[in-house]
Amino acid sequence: MLRSYIAFDVETTGLDPQENEIIEIGALKVRDGKVAERFMEFIHPVSPISAAITNLTGITNDMVSSARPRRAVLADFIDFCEDDVLIGHNVSFDYSFMKAGAALDNMPFEKMGIDTLKIARKVHKAFESKSLGHLCEYYNIENKSAHRAYHDALATAKLYQTLAHYFEAEDPKLFKPVQLTYKVKRPQPATPKQIAFLESLIRKKGAAVQWDPETISRSEASRLIDGLLKG
Repeated sequence: MLRSYIAFDVETTGLDPQENEIIEIGALKVRDGKVAERFMEFIHPVSPISAAITNLTGITNDMVSSARPRRAVLADFIDFCEDDVLIGHNVSFDYSFMKAGAALDNMPFEKMGIDTLKIARKVHKAFESKSLGHLCEYYNIENKSAHRAYHDALATAKLYQTLAHYFEAEDPKLFKPVQLTYKVKRPQPATPKQIAFLESLIRKKGAAVQWDPETISRSEASRLIDGLLKG
C-alpha cells in the first residue's frame, strides 16, 4: 500500500473536458498514511453553472462568483501535487479535466495514478454498482457530503486503503500506479465574429465577465455567449 500519495476529485460543469469546466478541486496529501495537507478551492467558470449541475453537486453560481480563475487555481494545485501519485475513483475522468484545463495555459500535467474504480471492477465483479457511494456504503465509509470534491477525495483515500488492506497481497499488480494519459485536442481560437458579439453582449447586459479576447477559445466563447443569452 502506498503510504504517500494525493487523493483528488473535481466537480465539473459537464462530462466533456474539451467543452466543460472544472468548478471545484478537492484533494488531500497523504504522508506516511496520514493527511498532511488539504486543497479545497472553487474555480470561477467562464460560463454559468446549470441547474442540473447545481442539483447534483450543490454548487451554485453564487458560490463560485468570487472564486479565482482557472489558471490561478490549477497552477496552485499543480504545485500542491509535486511528484505524487494521484488516486481517484475513475481517476482518468478527473485527470482528463486537469490535463485539458492545464493545457489551455500551457502548463504540463503528467502524472502516475491509481484508480479505485478499476480495482473495484476486478475485486467486486458481482456488485451491480461500483460507484463511490455504493462502495462507501458497503465498507461503512462515511462520506458527509457526496459530490463535493474534498469529501469525495477523502472517501476515495479511505476506500483505497480499505481495498489495499483486503486485496493487494493477492493481486499486487492491480495496485501499482500507471501512467495517466489524455490526449488534449488543440482548441481553436475564437473567431473575430464571436469576439465582437461577446463584447457587445457584455456591454448590453453590463455583465462582469473574466475573459481574455487574446486567448479565449472557440468553445469557451460559445459557452460564454450561451450563458449571457440565457441570463
